[in-house]
Order: sequence, then structure tokens, then C-alpha cells
Amino acid sequence: MARILLADDEAAVREVVTRALQYHQHEVTAVADGTLALAALAQDSHYDLLLTDIVMPMMDGIALALKVAKDYPAVRILMMTGFAAEKARAHNLNLLVHDVVSKPFTMDQICAKVDAALKKPPTGAGS
Repeated sequence: MARILLADDEAAVREVVTRALQYHQHEVTAVADGTLALAALAQDSHYDLLLTDIVMPMMDGIALALKVAKDYPAVRILMMTGFAAEKARAHNLNLLVHDVVSKPFTMDQICAKVDAALKKPPTGAGS
């Protein structure tokens, strides 16, 4: 079982992904944007994985990934997006991010990507 922090501004995505990950025995904390994700990490930094959307209000997933990689290098980072241009931006962070999942995805696909990311060592700064 892993502890996963999920950041996505779409409530339906948060709900479905949370349920799928919980079904696979993961503990999930779901938040609506990057600032809330940082607040969750400040309260408890013992997450194994950050699963974040790229396009979000307040703080997008790219800014969040950069901050998490710097301040919480033990947390693996997996991103998701429905925008091809944003996926290209995220791939420029390939030293910090394990993968970028394209939306729409199936629950089997997202769970497989999460499992693959959890098997790899963290790639954040300082690791």
C-alpha cells in the first residue's frame, strides 16, 4: 500500500481516480489544486507519490512538480493532462517526473502507471 497525494481541479476525476486507487489498496488524499497539495505536504510529507493534473487554477502541476521535487525529493511524481502542449511541457521535466498520462485514461491504465512509478526510485532533486 502506498500513500498517494492526488491533485486535480476536476471533482469527477478526483473521485474516480481516488476510488480506483483505493480499490488497489492505496491510501489517497485528494485536493483541488497545487496550493492545496503543498498545504497537505506541509502537514504530512510522508507521501510516496504525487499524482497531479498539469492544468489547474492557483498553482499548475508544473509549478507543483518543481516545488515538490525540490522540497520533498522522496516523493515520486506522476502527471496527467488532456492537453498535448502541456504534455510536451511536462516531458521537459523528465528528470523530475516519472511519466505523463494522457487523459482520457481507463482506471486500469492509471493504476498501472501509478504502480510503475511506485516501483521506481524517486527522481526528485537530491535523490
